[in-house]
Amino acid sequence: MKYLFCSGVFIAALVTHQHALAEKADQDKPIILEAEKVSVNDVQQVYDLKGEVLLIKGTMLVTGDDGHIQVDPEGYEFIDVKGSPDATASFRQRREGPADEFINGRGTQVTYDAKTEILTITGDASLKRTLNMQMLDKLHGWKIEYDDVKERYRVLPPANAKPEDLPLARAILSPRRKATLEK
Repeated sequence: MKYLFCSGVFIAALVTHQHALAEKADQDKPIILEAEKVSVNDVQQVYDLKGEVLLIKGTMLVTGDDGHIQVDPEGYEFIDVKGSPDATASFRQRREGPADEFINGRGTQVTYDAKTEILTITGDASLKRTLNMQMLDKLHGWKIEYDDVKERYRVLPPANAKPEDLPLARAILSPRRKATLEK
């Protein structure tokens, strides 16, 4: 069952019966980092990357121009990657389950908290959920928050948005029953 709330420029969708979370095997995979410049502080578990950033961890792929990764004492990463004027930051991860389901996002900035499994994309943000390379859900707005545990999307306007700027958020959401049957 899905709920869609529209209030000005706020859109939220909640999926309650599908349980395909981020690929759990990714948690145990090593982090592969590439960039023009990499700074590693192994004691504090902080990694800074500059220029053509590529982060791979299992099925997760994050790209951008400037990146910061902090690993907490439990081993969970907080990833913050920014794009450049020429290229956006991007995020892609396979979702848990037997089907070929992915979350793909792009924007000026991408943050992902592996502990809470919350993905935030800011600045001309777009997010797609695909199954077997077919688009199921597509969102566009200034800021998109995706909670993988609660399977909830939020599309938010910029802080200085005016009513005449509407609509600032857009969502195309596939019926869950049909998507479930096609698996």
